Amino acid sequence: MSSWEDEDSAAASAAATTDVELLKRAWRNEKAAPEILHFDSALVSRAREQIQLLEETLDDFTDNGVDDLVVSLYQMDLDRTLFLLRSYLRLRLQKIEKYMFHIANSEDLLSRLSQQEQRFAKSCKEIMEKHLEQSVLSKLPYGYDSVTRQSLSSTEDDMVPEPQLDTFVFCKTKSDVGAFQLDDVGEEVVDLVADDLYVLRYKSIKGLVEAGRIDLI
Repeated sequence: MSSWEDEDSAAASAAATTDVELLKRAWRNEKAAPEILHFDSALVSRAREQIQLLEETLDDFTDNGVDDLVVSLYQMDLDRTLFLLRSYLRLRLQKIEKYMFHIANSEDLLSRLSQQEQRFAKSCKEIMEKHLEQSVLSKLPYGYDSVTRQSLSSTEDDMVPEPQLDTFVFCKTKSDVGAFQLDDVGEEVVDLVADDLYVLRYKSIKGLVEAGRIDLI
């Protein structure tokens, strides 16, 4: 292998390590958050490119008889990146399946999905509606045949599962936030210090999570 190929591989490995850490952070946040978060399309795109580059590099190593230890290290990087990416995408699909009706009724939540996820959410919703109509709802009395409401007297979609935003989550601050108000009336205030661990209601800190100032763990 030529020197410039060595430099390209080293640079690719360094970049991959950086993006793997970002992907791991996105995976942890998605796993811990009760609601679906914004899809990081740029990060996913870079991760896919790095996976392809690592696969091509491994093929090149095999053709050139590179030391087995070097090959195994690159294979570990590839396996780790593949696991994180697949798990990240799978977590999001599971949330879409669980909260499909809730997500479909919210422009904000729909905007958090990738185009492929939006199509998946629409397809899931249509299939579930058709299934419920054919198997259950068509056999119920008038007024009780809604997919989203218990009866005509319901004033809201009380049959639609929603994420519990009041759930307590473990989190770690990335920088000093200072005195932070946890409720609407100012009775709960906590001093958020950089690199400290906290157990807080997700609803209170979701803005900090979205802004990248707090990581869920």
